[in-house]
Amino acid sequence: MPSITTSQLRNGLPLYRIAVDGTRAVTILVAFDAGARTEREPENGMAHFLEHLVFKGGEKFPTYRDVNEAAERIGAVLNAYTSHDLVAFHITARAERALEAADLLTDFVGRSRIDPDELDRERGVVVQEIARANDQPSMVAEHLIDRAAFGEHPLGRPVLGPAEHIRDTFTREGILAFRARQWAPERGGAFVVGNLSGLPDNGAQSDLFERFPVEPLPEPYEPAPPLEPRVLVEERDSNQSHLRMSYRPAVEITDPAQRAALTIYSTLLGGTMGSRLFDEIREQRGLAYSVHSTAHAYADVPVLQLSAGLDSTKCLEAYARMREIVTELRTDGPTESEVERARAYAAGARTIAFENSGAVARYAAQQKILYGEGVDPDTTIALLDAVTREQVVEVAANVADELSLGVVGPHSADDFR
Repeated sequence: MPSITTSQLRNGLPLYRIAVDGTRAVTILVAFDAGARTEREPENGMAHFLEHLVFKGGEKFPTYRDVNEAAERIGAVLNAYTSHDLVAFHITARAERALEAADLLTDFVGRSRIDPDELDRERGVVVQEIARANDQPSMVAEHLIDRAAFGEHPLGRPVLGPAEHIRDTFTREGILAFRARQWAPERGGAFVVGNLSGLPDNGAQSDLFERFPVEPLPEPYEPAPPLEPRVLVEERDSNQSHLRMSYRPAVEITDPAQRAALTIYSTLLGGTMGSRLFDEIREQRGLAYSVHSTAHAYADVPVLQLSAGLDSTKCLEAYARMREIVTELRTDGPTESEVERARAYAAGARTIAFENSGAVARYAAQQKILYGEGVDPDTTIALLDAVTREQVVEVAANVADELSLGVVGPHSADDFR
């Protein structure tokens, strides 16, 4: 079990120190409840654009070149991500450079300048990122299924936003206002994970994390809407199709045991090469070259997504059979053997992932900020190990035959009705 200590800093930011044995690295991550779902409609894409802009420099490291060279001098890797729920920034370094890594990260993230010239230059970069995503049918399918599952709700909008927002409407003043409105330390967290031997006991790292200014608590995010099944198809003259199916399992999102059971259900449905979808859709029937399922839990709603990449002539047959497999599990439940294998695989995969300090930091951020739960990585492994067949049967029974579809390929919406 890792050693975990928690403190509340003077600016309201919770600081978690998670000491993990057997690693030479340390990951420092800061995250806020400020993802794409917190944007107003004209702001769509702003959370992700802001993620880009903070890398352009802070007070001590005032330019992007200063930030990049400082990271290289200490042998560190910088990165960030924006989802619908979170924005997070992280740096991983060797343990003995931990304090320098924290100094760098908290400066350019907590005291970012948002330079006007750099802002205008970065517009073109993000517009190219959006264009690249739109050129990839698999990414277009992901955007379609979000919109099909959630409509005009913020969860249905793409995290990257539309290019015209980036290119034409976002101003420095608007971006600063969004940051002040959403980056409240009390709604975020700082996580220091891995080998903590390079951090002094005099509280120096706490002072660095207090560079994040105190901000008022933002308004609550808009709750996820009830399920309203939709079929969205982007017709493309192609030999290949990309199919996405989104279910809304009746799982209590605030119950960690139910979330664990949903993970096991998704694993046996389509998470491994021995799963029902992979075995039948790919191996037995040869209907798809790629097929899998993913269970995802937003802050307030669970989603079960089935995905396939396949020859367009086989898309309708694959869709019908994939839907039947979900129905069979709803009616008959999985076998004890399926649950046993899925449980072992899911817990094993999570254990292996947690060999990486960055994976532990990302997990801790999700647990704390999304669900308000503990950050001990051993807890999630124990929950997976404890899932019973009866729990998975209950999850399967509560995946109703109501779903949304997103499809890219030579089809029409009427093909799937």
